[in-house]
Amino acid sequence: MNNNITGEKITFSKMELEEARTAITSLIHKCEKAKDKVKKNSSQETLLKRRIKALQISASLIEEKISKGI
Repeated sequence: MNNNITGEKITFSKMELEEARTAITSLIHKCEKAKDKVKKNSSQETLLKRRIKALQISASLIEEKISKGI
């Protein structure tokens, strides 16, 4: 993966990816709980839905990278 600003190659260890996956999974659960508490069809609900989707994509890409053995 390349840094968008500097163009430098960025690498991650398996442990770093696993820790990131754990943190992202935790954030997904927290956002889901928060979504249940906000008013339906509100901007807060829309924002949380979009954050959850983005975090799910991130978790999926990390899982894919881990399973491929980096």
